[in-house]
Amino acid sequence: MSAKKDSFGKTVGVVVAVCLVCSVVVSGAAVGLRQIQQANKELDKQTNILTAAGLYEAGMSSDVIRSTYEEKVERRYVDLDSGEFTNKPGGDGAEYDMYKAAKQTEMSKKVENSNVGFQRRANVASVWLVKDESDTVTRIIMPVHGSGLWDLMYGFLAVDADGETIRELIYYQQAETPGLGGEVQNPNWQEKWDGKKLYKDGDVAIDVTKGANPSDPYEIDALSGATLTSNGVENTIRYWAGKQGFGEFLKNQAWRS
Repeated sequence: MSAKKDSFGKTVGVVVAVCLVCSVVVSGAAVGLRQIQQANKELDKQTNILTAAGLYEAGMSSDVIRSTYEEKVERRYVDLDSGEFTNKPGGDGAEYDMYKAAKQTEMSKKVENSNVGFQRRANVASVWLVKDESDTVTRIIMPVHGSGLWDLMYGFLAVDADGETIRELIYYQQAETPGLGGEVQNPNWQEKWDGKKLYKDGDVAIDVTKGANPSDPYEIDALSGATLTSNGVENTIRYWAGKQGFGEFLKNQAWRS
């Protein structure tokens, strides 16, 4: 009986030891992978921002992407109500995510009279200023998001330093139907935004419509077979270029001060 107990005890001991070793290995791998995932996520974000900035070139290495971003792009924070630059919420040492902030009542504001597809937006938003060799701002990049057919779509809108001429609309996250609404990520469609104007007589005038006139500075040809996605894009730009979004910021042109 004693021998059997000893054998059983050893078996349990081995099982426990193996479990402990496995848990340590899995935990270590999870931590390591999390760091890699975060680094890749940040690199992907910088790539999209450089694309919106007109600075990304196919085949750029990760080191070149990071160095170009650090040299040419400055991240700032904007109080959306006043349209002025403000300090980063939480201080310099804290991470800030405007989409997480939108879920906190004390850090956000309810969306009014808009069908943009979400209920609250953050009080403070990130923007990225693109600068030339003389440290002059040449382009402003703003994060935008709004409803598509199936879910919210996330992207970056880039305008010239005049605050109204569009240069890029880059979507980096969407769940639209491939070949239809998913064409928001088609470079050929994205190119159609270059040179379009946000405002006419002080009002947001972008119109995503079928059979758009290419020479009309306010019209963008809608995506074929994707009316709801096209409407979502129009609603998104109209919201974020309007008074509840970056409208006051673009009007004040705080980057010139």
